[in-house]
Parts: sequence; structure tokens; C-alpha cells
Amino acid sequence: MEQLEFFRTEKVSERITRIFGLTGELMYLVEGNNKSVLIDTGTGVGDLSEYVKKLTSNPITVILTHVHVDHASGAASFEDVYMNHVDDEVYKEHNNLDLRKDYVKSQFKDFNKIKDSDYVKVKTSKGFKQLTDGTSFNLSGVTLEVYNAAGHTPGQMAILFKEERILMTGDAANQATFLFDKNSLGLSSYEKSMRDLLLKTEGKFDRILLSHGTGDAPKELINNIIQLCAEIREGNSDDIPFDFMAQRAYIAKKVNEQFDRIDGGFGNIIYSKEKVKK
Repeated sequence: MEQLEFFRTEKVSERITRIFGLTGELMYLVEGNNKSVLIDTGTGVGDLSEYVKKLTSNPITVILTHVHVDHASGAASFEDVYMNHVDDEVYKEHNNLDLRKDYVKSQFKDFNKIKDSDYVKVKTSKGFKQLTDGTSFNLSGVTLEVYNAAGHTPGQMAILFKEERILMTGDAANQATFLFDKNSLGLSSYEKSMRDLLLKTEGKFDRILLSHGTGDAPKELINNIIQLCAEIREGNSDDIPFDFMAQRAYIAKKVNEQFDRIDGGFGNIIYSKEKVKK
């Protein structure tokens, strides 16, 4: 049987490596002089721990931006893991082998080539360390500052790469921000979260990193998202119906088949009309 390529990489900068997972999810390895941080762990298919050890000889700490199935399922392969425990219930729901298989099957055309032994074992979040707003990681040469970015999940976090002047919003704000799940915050709470994030980080970054797609976004993304929240509240959004896993939601701005905005803007929200004022 043909050997699957579970991961591939590209350089973001001298110290940052972008890792592509099997379903297109993105992870980031940040290398300091004597410590490294891996941001997110993908779908838990393939031995990410061994793969990362080939990229760096430094000891590795894992930071989970949030705990959805496509970003936290490989965490059990690592010893030193941080998450925002506000997301504990979300982790319990997504830390499920059947759910993981269903997700990978829906996103990866060669699903049948995956062996049961390729899946990382399920592990509770009990041993994961607490990640809070303002947590800082000094890697000697690189400093990471972690900030609340709640919305996509209650415990979603964003990460500032201080010396690199890069902000990773991940799934907190992107070209198709999912804000309709039962665990997601309402639009008004999300808008406040984004305003708070911008207040803490504005002027400290020149580019933004994401957890899907190419992984890159313009630095105006958060401002664009805040503006879009206002348009939704004022009834000026396009509201294109969107069905996902038996849930009805609405895309705020019209998109093409590649999910790029028709109007040329960057940043979009897929939301529930029942939660606009929440």
C-alpha cells in the first residue's frame, strides 16, 4: 500500500515553520534558542510527535489555540501541553475517535488508506496545563504572548509572536469564521472579544497567521471582522444560507467557490441568526 504523507512543511520565517496536516489543518512550530513551541496538533492522524522531533532538537511545549477535532486531536502524543480549560467540555465532545474518523473521512479523499494504528490514542485534558489571557512563553530569542479570542469556542486563544511582529488568530478570525456551533459565542460577545484582542495587540503585528487555507491574512483582518459584526447587527450583510452537519447558518458576505469574498474583502463570518444579540 502506498505510504501516506501525513505532514508537510513550509517556512514562515527563520524561526517559524508551518506544518500542513492531512485535512489541510495548519500547525506552527516556533523555535527559540533552546526551547520550541508547537501550536496546535491537528486531527491526530500520523505520528506528529516523531515528525516534529525531526524538525527541532529542542524540548517541545504544545499550545492549543482551541480544542476542536481538527486542531487538538494529536495532543495526546506530547507531555507538556497547554490549553484554556474553559474549553474542557468542548474537548470532551471532540476528543472522540469516531468523531475524528468521521471528520477525516469528510475531508480526505484517501481516507480508506488510513490504518487504525495511524490514529493517536484518545486522552483526557486532565493533565494539560492552564492557558490564560496574558500567558507568556520565553523561548530565548522568541517570546509568545497568549490572549483571549473567544467566539469560535469559549476558550479560543490568539498568539502574538512578539519579536516577529506576527499575530496568529487561527480560527478566531479568518476567511470563514464559524460562529454558529452550539458552543460558539453569540455575535455581540464575539465582537467584544475581537475589540478587546485588538486593543491589546494593535501596533504590535504586521501580519496574521491562520489555521486553514494558505495560513496568511492581511493585518487588517480583525478590523474587517469587527466592521462585519456591525453590518450584521445593522441588517446590512448578505446572509447567504449555509448548511453544515444539519445546522443552518448564514454567510455574512457573498463568496465564490473558493470561499473568497465577491467584494474583494478579507474576513467573513458564518453565524446563527438566533445568537446575534448574545
